Amino acid sequence: MLDSYSLCRFGNPNDYSQLSEVFKLYDKEGVEGAITGTYVPEKNASSETIVRREPQLYFEHLKREDLSKVVNLPENFPFMGANVTYEGMIEPSETGEFKFILYYAGYTKVFIDNKLVVPERWRTAWNPNSYKFSVNLEKGKRVPLKIEWKPDGTVSYSGLRVMSPVAPEEQGKQSWWSEMTKQLDYYFIAGDDMDDVISGYRTLTGKSPIMPKWAMGFWQSREKYNTADEMLGALKGFRDRNIPIDNIVLDWNHWPEDAWGSHEFDKNRFPNPKAMVDSIHAMNAHMMISVWPKFYTTTEHYKEFDKNGWIYQQSVKDSLRDWVGPGYTYGFYDAYDADARKLFWNQMYEHYYPLGIDAWWMDASEPNVRDCTDLQYRKDLCGPTALGPSAEYFNAYALMNADAIYNGQRSVDNNKRVFLLTRSGFAGLQRYSTATWSGDIGTRWEDMKAQIMAGLNFAISGIPYWTMDIGGFCVENRYVAGQQQWNKNKTENADYKEWRELNARWYQFGAFCPLYRAHGQYPFREIWEIAPEGHPAYNSVVYYSKLRYSLMPYIYSLAGMTWFNDYTIMRPLVMDFTADTNVNNIGDQYMFGPSIMVSPVYKYGERQREVYLPKSAGWYDFYTGEFQQGGEKKLVDAPYERMPLFVRAGSIIPFGPDIQYTSEKQPEHIRLYVYQGDDASFTLYEDEGINYNYEQGKYSMIEINYNEDTKELVISDRKGEYDGMLKERTFEIVKVSKENPDAFDKKSKGIIVKYDGKSQTVKL
Repeated sequence: MLDSYSLCRFGNPNDYSQLSEVFKLYDKEGVEGAITGTYVPEKNASSETIVRREPQLYFEHLKREDLSKVVNLPENFPFMGANVTYEGMIEPSETGEFKFILYYAGYTKVFIDNKLVVPERWRTAWNPNSYKFSVNLEKGKRVPLKIEWKPDGTVSYSGLRVMSPVAPEEQGKQSWWSEMTKQLDYYFIAGDDMDDVISGYRTLTGKSPIMPKWAMGFWQSREKYNTADEMLGALKGFRDRNIPIDNIVLDWNHWPEDAWGSHEFDKNRFPNPKAMVDSIHAMNAHMMISVWPKFYTTTEHYKEFDKNGWIYQQSVKDSLRDWVGPGYTYGFYDAYDADARKLFWNQMYEHYYPLGIDAWWMDASEPNVRDCTDLQYRKDLCGPTALGPSAEYFNAYALMNADAIYNGQRSVDNNKRVFLLTRSGFAGLQRYSTATWSGDIGTRWEDMKAQIMAGLNFAISGIPYWTMDIGGFCVENRYVAGQQQWNKNKTENADYKEWRELNARWYQFGAFCPLYRAHGQYPFREIWEIAPEGHPAYNSVVYYSKLRYSLMPYIYSLAGMTWFNDYTIMRPLVMDFTADTNVNNIGDQYMFGPSIMVSPVYKYGERQREVYLPKSAGWYDFYTGEFQQGGEKKLVDAPYERMPLFVRAGSIIPFGPDIQYTSEKQPEHIRLYVYQGDDASFTLYEDEGINYNYEQGKYSMIEINYNEDTKELVISDRKGEYDGMLKERTFEIVKVSKENPDAFDKKSKGIIVKYDGKSQTVKL
């Protein structure tokens, strides 16, 4: 672990270069020094086509002096609906693998040497993305370069930069670079296995508290519920349809338009916030609210910060205005100041906490003072901090902001578990009961695929709770039009058909993430808004939501393990099958806990996918119980409504009752599936689910062990107790073996065991 708050690079310490710094460039006429940029406006636009030579493709940020324009792009050109092409030749001065980074908003394709090296990618105009790829080129050999770009906003971004080849002996070295660090500390964390390494990491950076049990349920959000009636109506829609849910989220702009940071509700749209929250609680759900570190200069909260010198001043000096209404001036508070953090929490405590709000969504916690600026201006906007220059403390704002809320809430109510969600993170974030989500991602199949790898990389970094916007946040216009057409005439056009399948597949994946949460822009994300009851997408989402709730004894036990054992819930295959080198580069399969292997489907229309079954005692198909050997690749069925799930031989999985919310009933009857073929163990963890009494030893653990040789299952003596604990329950033991391929089924019959806390041995 490299201990630096500054901008860092791991690996090559150099940044990507402009094309002209690495290649000889030739335009489409063969003239050296640039490539050709052709800007063709939409048919009905009054502007003329522009053709010009481009010595670099670097249109990646707004002009500091005029934040309505992008640096280096033609002035006053109507980009919305235009077609832009960059084409010419590139000639390398050396042979090797050139690494490129594409920056894009709108629709983009890249061709090198007449080959499509980047198939069409899309990102919404206001929120550009980057994509890395590599191409092998020969010294002195000119090859064609072509980029096809179709912006879909009045302001849009594009860019292509490159990194020269690195010699293999250099590529194999580790390099750390930090922009501004007075003292560079690093830690090498050793362990017997990867879980041991992560435990060491949390020894350094902090334990991960047990999240409230309701946080393990389903979260419904949209950008945004505009009224209390909309929000309550959405929650009631789940209850009326018997679709499990535990949490609903109120996103930004619930305040009066001109009062961002006031923590007040717009009275016209939210006339009685306390009654709204009470109604949510009455429907047995919880509420999370969006809180930004941003304050309009006219609010009393801004003035409280400003008089103490706790506001970053650059945005105010530059009279930056945001995108709301006519645009309002604003500043962000300095979370690096301990007293400023106390004030930030106190303002929340005075305005939000009395309403009974359950969880906090700390948005823009990078801090995102302004989108799409160059890096230097970004540093100017978020500093200087109370601790020093923003260049030195560039990355840790989210950690300090989380500190404010976690320690603030525990100081006023140490009997209610804190839950935070933040868009940015830093080492140690887990100690503040904080989860991170991956931000405003796009709604394409490639975006879904990228989220699988993103979640796995995040998990293996040592922070256990990660989530994403199921379905993607930023929506292609074709999907918006698709739902509008559906709403008008109930016709499932091609785009809307794809939208439904995309969401079905994304929900399937999301149900097996540490946190299960849907969020995004229009189209709305409630499942009945995506597809009607009876549609395969609707059926699939409801199935996996109910399955997750049935798995709650398993999932909550894993949550307990994150505290007691420094466990990781979402697990790259390398964590559990380190000796099997075949899993080293598998980024689209993972373990959910010790037993369930998840293989999401992320291609439109795909009804089969290849799955690798790691070397082990074997695997069982979750849906059929059929046994499969380990160490083999399989082409398996993946019908619309299901994704491949396999259970590791030598597993014990507890399933609870059908419930609509996590606290509806205690699991008095647990169906205990025992997947034979190897020894197995599982510890059922339970506590009160809402408070910190587990820190004082108020919890129970029931260790369950299966011996393959003797075919005996031992349910051990219960250890520990807590208020409201079940004294007696039944376990119904369902065995699955090669000879008895039993599919998961809530109606499966097994051996009934009455359990009162005393050890029981069962012969299977």
